[in-house]
Amino acid sequence: MKYKGAVAAGHEETVKAAAIILEEGGNAFDAAVAAHFAACVAEPVLASLGGGGFLAACSPTGKALIYDFFVHTPGVRKPLGEIEFFPASVDFGTVQQEFHIGLGAVATPGVVRGLFSIHRDQCRMPMRRLIEPAVELAKKGVRVNAFQAYIFDLVQAIYSFRTETRALFHAVEKGRMLREGELFRAPNYADGIECLAAEGEDLFYRGEIAQRISDLCAQSGGNLTRQDLADYRAVKREPLSLEYHGCRFLTNPPPSSGGLLIAFALRLLDQFEPARHGFGSAAYLHLLADILGVTEQARMDIESTESTACPSETLLDSDYIRRHRQQILARPFCSRGTTQISVADRDGNLASLTTTNGEGCGYLVPGAGIVLNNMLGEQDLHPGGFNLWPENTRMTSMMAPSLLFYDGKLVALGSGGSNRLRTAILQVIVNLIDFRMSLEQAVSSPRIHFEAGRLSVEHGFNEREVQTLLGGFPDHKLWGSLNLFFGGVNAVSAKAGGFAGAGDPRRGGTSEVV
Repeated sequence: MKYKGAVAAGHEETVKAAAIILEEGGNAFDAAVAAHFAACVAEPVLASLGGGGFLAACSPTGKALIYDFFVHTPGVRKPLGEIEFFPASVDFGTVQQEFHIGLGAVATPGVVRGLFSIHRDQCRMPMRRLIEPAVELAKKGVRVNAFQAYIFDLVQAIYSFRTETRALFHAVEKGRMLREGELFRAPNYADGIECLAAEGEDLFYRGEIAQRISDLCAQSGGNLTRQDLADYRAVKREPLSLEYHGCRFLTNPPPSSGGLLIAFALRLLDQFEPARHGFGSAAYLHLLADILGVTEQARMDIESTESTACPSETLLDSDYIRRHRQQILARPFCSRGTTQISVADRDGNLASLTTTNGEGCGYLVPGAGIVLNNMLGEQDLHPGGFNLWPENTRMTSMMAPSLLFYDGKLVALGSGGSNRLRTAILQVIVNLIDFRMSLEQAVSSPRIHFEAGRLSVEHGFNEREVQTLLGGFPDHKLWGSLNLFFGGVNAVSAKAGGFAGAGDPRRGGTSEVV
């Protein structure tokens, strides 16, 4: 049997859409575009045409490119008293977190522009065909799985205050969000993407959909205007490149910070030999926690708009952070819910696509079934108070779609998970390169995370080693199972015509070799 490729993503229907396209002779980019359209139905809180994202692309020649189609701040910031902007609480069980929603939280969406840019540059198949799996899924519906039901339950306060949003996401006759096993259908979304495929991206940025978005914002307290939409552009960037233990790592560059921080941590790890300690040993985990702690300090320095401090001169190559820091400073920062699609094809193309919609602002684009983002309502943006974002600026992100080349293998990977996604990707890389794990083992093995002085340890490590480790970290939390807190790495690999895929079980991920 001659294999055509592999795909890994956060839902079996997302994977299925990509697999259909690969079967028909589409390349990795065709499959990734089709998968994202489908993810907006299968994973409707995490994926939307109303958000932003990035694609790491690699061709058979080895040429790599980053497509940046992340959200952009509006050109004019209205006074807080003139916009609809209010808090909504999300209950995570052990802690409640407050997000801000309403039309005043919406930044200029980039996903549509990004998908069409990728299609023009990289795809083989017509857009009309790439949307068809999503159209069929939206019309016939998809049964809500356990993970999506959990997400629905978390965001019910956000998706309940508007009549049209309730009509889409609720079991209306029961007065609650849809639950596991119930059918989610999105007929307006099906109609909307059929129109997009027929008329092109200008429908969203200059045409009827742009008018609907701008009218909605003008009438109900949003910052976004038709000019903001018309001016939006996707940006192509050279990836950040790094050698680690003889392997090549490519990732999302500044102005986003997630890839930079992963590369920074790898630079620190490069002087050590993690494998000599053994995976899961107290010595390895302590080393990793120390690296994560130093990287966390670097993150704080990067994201602070007031501090002029750089990482300590004792860090390995401290100029590495300093060289890029000014590109990240003064850019609003966002790091919320994300989804990841990774695809490899038999021609040697790799696609790593990471997108986010935040938590959603609670509004749909009228008649189009597209959930708008709430990126201007993220607490991370406003250390000095809300509504202080710089105008007409590309926001930065922790998202880090990445490519890895080692032992003749080509790997596309990325993760959801807010600030934890960078530590998740880092640990998968170390698992692959230093501990020689299979792709599935590398993704499913337990992880740690260090942030704000607290060490979080996922279930699955040797208990004796963990107890030895915790002696050096009095502020810690032990998790009783694999958990979405530790990210969601979906990855694929290709080598000499053979493929592998791994979907992260923490976030309902799955994979398929086609």
